[in-house]
Amino acid sequence: MTPELKAGDFLLRPLRPEDAPAVHRLVNDWSVVRMLSRLPFPYPRDLAEKWIASTLEDSSRGIAHHFAITRDGILLGAVGLVLSDDKRSASLGYWASPATWGQGMTTSAARRVTEWAIQVLKLEKLTADVAVDNPASSAVLRKLGFRETGRSSRRFVSRGAECPIIVHELARSTFLQLDIPDPVETASPAALEDQPSTPAPTRKPRTLLVVAAALLDAQGRILLARRPEGKRLAGLWEFPGGKVERDETPEQALIREMKEELDVDLTGACLAPFTFVSENAGPFHLLMPLYVVRRWRGVPAPREGQALAWVEAADLAKYPMPDPDLPLIPLLQELLG
Repeated sequence: MTPELKAGDFLLRPLRPEDAPAVHRLVNDWSVVRMLSRLPFPYPRDLAEKWIASTLEDSSRGIAHHFAITRDGILLGAVGLVLSDDKRSASLGYWASPATWGQGMTTSAARRVTEWAIQVLKLEKLTADVAVDNPASSAVLRKLGFRETGRSSRRFVSRGAECPIIVHELARSTFLQLDIPDPVETASPAALEDQPSTPAPTRKPRTLLVVAAALLDAQGRILLARRPEGKRLAGLWEFPGGKVERDETPEQALIREMKEELDVDLTGACLAPFTFVSENAGPFHLLMPLYVVRRWRGVPAPREGQALAWVEAADLAKYPMPDPDLPLIPLLQELLG
């Protein structure tokens, strides 16, 4: 099913039947519909209703995900992903109200959906194509890391003619190498619009030391936390933990993080790393020791807006995780039998 996502001040949510009037009003604008190849002009109201119904059906089948871009409850545009038959890639599309053009909204929303597609759906590639006479849309794609891979043509129903298009592609490996700002630290969606359209020059990645814990309950289940919207890697499940601050030992950092995130006290626990991750994570090199913790004081509770789940070791692979966490799954499964 299509989730709700956040992109700065904007809420991205599944479309609803009651969105039909707003969709019809916004799309039935020549400046918008002329860039959408499959739609006629004028754009009938019943087509908006049928399209919304089709997005809900596609979402339930897991073959496509369409998001309404809203702010303060007002629909301002849409972003969509249509998955390939093997669900390893998808095509990206979007449209927006002309009143929002040039304000960074489309870039912010499309970036969040792209991030979700690659990090949560684990897609290997995204494609997108735009009309040659739509340079603003091409600029959005370049900001997301897409590159031009070719040119073709397509019939645009509203124009009644075959029109030239530019084909773009974004590989998963390329996106993961981009130094994307944490949404929490971004002043506004418009700030994203001002970023360079090309990746920053290659530089030696800094080492980031973080700690993580696999808390085990009496039944041998492992506690996972899902990162909330508004944070980097939102929507992914992970082993609770965080960054080691200056002048902290990893064990001190783990005790602090568990108290801040879960309100549990690890003071006095025998803490020793079970294993560790050392992996290039794009703009930094991640070094993460994982601690297996069986005893603590208090009841784990989400203090930072995250969702929590106690998970059987055999079921860990069912939860979308950041790539560096994935090698830990078989090790924990072997440990817990």
